Amino acid sequence: MKKGYSIAHEKLDRKIVERNRRIHMKDLCFRLTSLIPPHHLNSSQGMQSRQHQLDEAGTYIKLLEKRVEELKARRAALAMGNHDGTDNDGNTSIRIELPVVELRECLGSSLEVVLITGLNKNFTISQAIGVFEDEGAEVVSASFSTVGDKVFHTLHAQAKVCRVGVDTAKVCQRLKELIC
Repeated sequence: MKKGYSIAHEKLDRKIVERNRRIHMKDLCFRLTSLIPPHHLNSSQGMQSRQHQLDEAGTYIKLLEKRVEELKARRAALAMGNHDGTDNDGNTSIRIELPVVELRECLGSSLEVVLITGLNKNFTISQAIGVFEDEGAEVVSASFSTVGDKVFHTLHAQAKVCRVGVDTAKVCQRLKELIC
């Protein structure tokens, strides 16, 4: 009787392990899908199969990798002093007129702002932080780096009240006025 009990016990253990594995995989797939912006998902079909969701995630990751490579090439071209936006191979990219204010809305109520100025611009990062605070956002992190004759400021902010949000157009306009 003991032998029959141990076999049944082993089968039960395997079932529990398999159920836990499936639950874990389902959670991982859900988290992966939640990281993809809604406008990149083809959600016209309603509920999608897990395979389709993974395909969408793979496509989005490849898109991001391509974008990263383009931005690295653009940064390298600008760091080499090619102000016309071409790299050493003659590949053309976008010409940058300084100053630049680039604002991106991230997941939820988060914002990322990239300010690119010349070395001769006299403004402090605290002034930019003040703009965010005036518009109802709280700066989570701020950094800068100097490459050649350009200063790159990156600020990450979050709305103080998620329901209200932040008027990004107003923030962008005020930052442009500040650095111009």
